[in-house]
Formats: sequence, structure tokens, C-alpha cells
Amino acid sequence: MIVNIRRWTVGVLAATLFVPGLAACNSGSTEPTSGASPVVPADPKEALLASTKEIEKGNFNFTLTGDGLTGQGLVHKPSNSAQFTVTFDEDSEAAGMSMELIYIQSDSWMKLDLGALAESLPPQMTAQQDKYQHLDRSRIKDSEALAFDLEDVDPAGADVLFKAVTDVQKTGEGAYAGKLDATAATDAEALDADVLKALGDQAKALPFTAKLDTEGRLTELVISVPAAGDTKAHDIKVTYADYGAAKGAQKPPANQVVEAPESTYEMLS
Repeated sequence: MIVNIRRWTVGVLAATLFVPGLAACNSGSTEPTSGASPVVPADPKEALLASTKEIEKGNFNFTLTGDGLTGQGLVHKPSNSAQFTVTFDEDSEAAGMSMELIYIQSDSWMKLDLGALAESLPPQMTAQQDKYQHLDRSRIKDSEALAFDLEDVDPAGADVLFKAVTDVQKTGEGAYAGKLDATAATDAEALDADVLKALGDQAKALPFTAKLDTEGRLTELVISVPAAGDTKAHDIKVTYADYGAAKGAQKPPANQVVEAPESTYEMLS
């Protein structure tokens, strides 16, 4: 997925607030499909690689937690739509802030909640925060923070991560644990480039666990990241659910929509 959850939220908020260095819900159940269950490869790494195939179809809900943020969203290729909501934790530098992005075919909307910080900002920076700003997609197509590609829909980049697995064992029914070389998976959206750089050689053996459902589809991936630089030790956790049964994103209510002003594009450019 072109939208990197961390880059997306932090990048847009940083652009909006002009604050350098700002970046210092689903149960996991899935809908059964008709027919016989696919055979899960016996080899653990092959099982993990095969588990991402359903993600590529682009019809699922997901959640994500990381260093200082939680998020949830959906991808729905049948309607060419997606939606993401991210909230920053109270103990993060962006405490109380949240962001939502909605994509439906050629339309995009963005909503920002600046939390307590809004009280200390000038009106021109907070005037639209309680509204969905309708964005001209042609003006954000080159934005790393806002670009979206329905041909690359995985919020974590699980396929890239599993290709970088160096050691893995099956620990139970549908459960796996091992290590991966994050330096070989720098394109994975779940990994932050600055954190990987700070980790040094530790990045070559990050512990992870993964869970698959009875049909061999990925339902949970947890990567344990040790403390490095200014970043404390934390887990990156992504869950996938409702394969083939997600509902398309909905347009925001008309009375909550405004056209994004020129200042928004200037801040996002």
C-alpha cells in the first residue's frame, strides 16, 4: 500500500502544523469462504508467504498499533475504496491528535483533529479541523503522505516482510515465531526508515510472531522492535479480518464536507 501509516499521519500532521520532528478494530475474525479449505504449506516460511495472497485481493479490514499510535481501516477493491483512521496515543508527541482519510474511486477526503494543540494555533490552521476536506486527487498524486494505489493494498507490507524471514518455526496451530532481517525489507510499510537506521545490526534479527486462520490467511503479525536512539522498545502489530466480506468506504455526510482550501495544498506540497 502506497500509504505508509506512519508516514501518512506524521507527514501530513507535520506539514499542517509546521512542527519539525513531530514523528520523533477488529476482533480478527474472518468470514469463511465456500469450498474446501486450501492446504497450508508445511514449510513455515512458505506458509507465511502463502498467507498474504488473500490480502492482494483487496477486500479486508485491518488494525494497526505502533510506537505512539493506533489505527484501523478497510480496503475494498470491488468499490475502489479505502478508509484509514489513526489516533496518536496520549503519551506521544502528538497526543490527542487523529486523522482520517477516505478514498472512493477518484474522490478523497481528509479530516484532522488537532486535539489540545488546536487551542494554541492560529485560526487559519484550525478552521477546517472539524470538517472533511474534499481533495483534488490530481493535486496530491505525487504526495508521499497522501498517494494511494489499490494495486498495492497491504498496510504492513507483509509479503515483503515474510520474504525477509531468516528463521521461523511453527509454534502451534496457525501460530509461527521467528526472526526477520528488516534491512532486507525496507519497502515494507510497517517499518520506519529512521528507526531501522538507529537499530543498526539489531535490525537484521527482529523477533516476530504471526497467526493464520484455518484457511491459511494472515490474521495477525507482531514485530518486536528494541529500543534505539530516541525510540523506546515497542511492538508493531497489524491484524487482518473479514477477508472477502469488508464493506466499502462511505462518503462523509455532505453537511460535514468542505472543499480543501488552497492553504491545504500548500501545506501538503
